[in-house]
Amino acid sequence: MLKENLQEVEKRITAACERAGRSRGEVTLVSVSKTKPVEMLREAYSLGVRVFGENKVQELTEKYDALPDDIRWHMIGHLQTNKVKYLIGKTELIHSVDSLKLAGVIEKESEKRGCVTDILIEVNVAQEESKFGLKMEEVIPFIKKAAQFPHINVRGLMTIAPFVENPEKNRTIFADLHKLYVDIKDKNIDNGTVNILSMGMTNDYEVAIEEGATMVRIGTGIFGARNYNI
Repeated sequence: MLKENLQEVEKRITAACERAGRSRGEVTLVSVSKTKPVEMLREAYSLGVRVFGENKVQELTEKYDALPDDIRWHMIGHLQTNKVKYLIGKTELIHSVDSLKLAGVIEKESEKRGCVTDILIEVNVAQEESKFGLKMEEVIPFIKKAAQFPHINVRGLMTIAPFVENPEKNRTIFADLHKLYVDIKDKNIDNGTVNILSMGMTNDYEVAIEEGATMVRIGTGIFGARNYNI
């Protein structure tokens, strides 16, 4: 199942890139492995997957200890400040930074470990009450303040679009975030570190790629339905 699913996702990513006049190399696939057992991740690893996304710190750290050390772990879920210390040094990228308080804790823990942590700013483009993230107008002021932290690199933006049956309904959300992303890069607010736009999941990643995503987070499309009992 995994092999066929990965081949199908790869085919769709490539086709979306072609429709948008982009090269396949412009888009990173994050295989979202939350709630999935280590054995399933080992199988994905054997098929060439190296970038895994988790949404719980405890689950990420347990899998980090159990799996090969060339895996690039991404924290994609909401991150509580009291869990940051367990994560620093183990993740390639934290997708879900949504407050200066959280950024400050990541800075402090990164300084303790003597490392620089790459982060994305989570943006609630659709302004859904059930979701975390900054408002669009808060992003540039946030980046200017976060730039003062020497142990954090703001690498880009992330959003979780509404779950919709028709992915076309999310096209304007992706397009709006892409405009903001380009604006940040053009103004060079970030000193040139912003180059990641993480948007699009199993139900809408093709539209996200067409609208400029450089990173897509796909779980169900690769691993099958989530186990909500975990």
